[in-house]
Amino acid sequence: MDIELAVIRLPLDVHDPATRHRTEDLFSAMWSVKRALQRDVRDAVDAYWAGDVRRDTDAKAWRLELGLSREGMERRAYRHMEKSQHLAHHLTKALVMHQADEVFETAVSRHLFPDSSGCRFGRPKVGRWWDYTRIPGRARSHTTSRKWETFRLHGTLAGHLDAYRHRSLDRTVTTPEQVAELPAGIAVLAQPRHLPTPMRPSGRVETGEVTAKKTPKTRAATWWDHTGPLAVVFTGGADSRRGALVLPVRLPSGSGRWPRLMHFLNSPDSWHKTDLVRRRDASAPGGWAYEAHLMVLAGGYASPATKARRQAAAARERVGGIDGNVSNLSVVSFPHTFAPADGGVEATRIAPSDAELAALAKARRKDRGRKRALDRSRRASNSGQYQPSKRQQARADRRQAAGPPARTVETPGGARAANKAGVPKRAYRRDSLSAGYRFNRARLAEAAATQAAAKDHRARRIAEEIISGHGANLVVEDCDIRTWYRRWGKALQATTPGRLIAAIGRECEKTGGRMLRASTFTTKLSQTCFCGEKVAKTLADRIHACPACGLTGDRDKVSAALCAHVHLTDPEDPSTAGRGGGGGPPQPHIFAVLGRG
Repeated sequence: MDIELAVIRLPLDVHDPATRHRTEDLFSAMWSVKRALQRDVRDAVDAYWAGDVRRDTDAKAWRLELGLSREGMERRAYRHMEKSQHLAHHLTKALVMHQADEVFETAVSRHLFPDSSGCRFGRPKVGRWWDYTRIPGRARSHTTSRKWETFRLHGTLAGHLDAYRHRSLDRTVTTPEQVAELPAGIAVLAQPRHLPTPMRPSGRVETGEVTAKKTPKTRAATWWDHTGPLAVVFTGGADSRRGALVLPVRLPSGSGRWPRLMHFLNSPDSWHKTDLVRRRDASAPGGWAYEAHLMVLAGGYASPATKARRQAAAARERVGGIDGNVSNLSVVSFPHTFAPADGGVEATRIAPSDAELAALAKARRKDRGRKRALDRSRRASNSGQYQPSKRQQARADRRQAAGPPARTVETPGGARAANKAGVPKRAYRRDSLSAGYRFNRARLAEAAATQAAAKDHRARRIAEEIISGHGANLVVEDCDIRTWYRRWGKALQATTPGRLIAAIGRECEKTGGRMLRASTFTTKLSQTCFCGEKVAKTLADRIHACPACGLTGDRDKVSAALCAHVHLTDPEDPSTAGRGGGGGPPQPHIFAVLGRG
């Protein structure tokens, strides 16, 4: 039986310099382990493909001998940790083991074994330090009490409320359940800018058992007995003398977010796994902000309004088709019986507004300016690795001919100094980078993450509108968006068709329906009319004009309407799709919606 999983992001407070430095050391140590494993994997994979005879004789035995297995990767990680002499001060074997498992899944397995589509990923590569943002944790054991390693979330939501209760909150509100019932806009928590680090419980705790003398048994208190404010605890490396690493958790202060917090945090038995994550933040000390991603054994949170909207969309017995392209996305739906008496034809066209296009152009200009500033900073700090530009060289020649002494070019604008083969004489990673360069680089990464989050939000909002208006049973052409990007490039950043279609598919599943994919080779919807006549069109032809039945309309809407009539013999196989609803002229109500002119 499949178990639903959901994740909540919990911001962590690392204002204390010692805590922040220890967290940075933890990421640095884990990155060194991952980099060593990636290098080992790259060499082992090369040896695997070079051993033709061994691979043809017994490929599995050859992989095991090279250590290209989950157990082999874990043994490699243990050896790196034991030989390093310093990693044990920061890491535990559990962390190293899960890092090895991640490298195996993301690099080895996807390269050696094809996926469901028959494709394999390329040769494993060594990643970059700036892209290392997640330390995987170990999942909690739900059968053995208090068997939980690596990162552990301790505390309770009620304890957090008691510790940081806002002074204006009504005194009759004492539990998280009561807070969740409050209207939005009420201040619940008053958390200081620098959260204090919770202290480990001390003293003795009763175990619930009695001795032979009928006296209660007790034990020393541990973090498992902590019921105060929430905090993520890491016990530290095997040879660490600094004790546990405690990272306080910061929660939203307004009452509008507490129903969601109740869903994720009010039942500790559902807490499954905690990963430690960092993201670029130029304003944070050290340039990184840290979060704990808590995975729970429950579905994602849905507000009452969202549940009502999805129930209403599920009750709409309609089928629809989607046609996506570079500039817009068209959706056309029919009643499930395709009878005019059961409902009309509805069409929607999604295209970026003028305000969205202006905002995108402004973001592009800012992005281009930041990248130019980075390039100027690198050239100024490493002027010996760049040649002067043609203009700078011409100015130097004129100055030399006139007689004045030569002037040093502080920021050369020419090409990188390279050998005859075009290879730079010094690798870029050897360059010296200024503090301003690092700050601007962090701002650039932060802006890119913000733009990606905004596009995801826009895609979810549009998906909700489409499902509410056209139902949760849709069909879309099975197109490879990567070919679109190779042809049109940045033009797709305004519409993000792949992001939109993926969001629509997720919303269909959450509503109780499904989005099916139909192969373009078996249907050829853009070259066909409702009457079954073949109407050839190029990509530049945006109007559908059928000489047989006289239907003239928007090409994308006609394709979307035809997509709604597609039937699949096997819903899991897009190649089994076939056209339906053809063989005759379109009905009058279809002409009224799709017709033009």
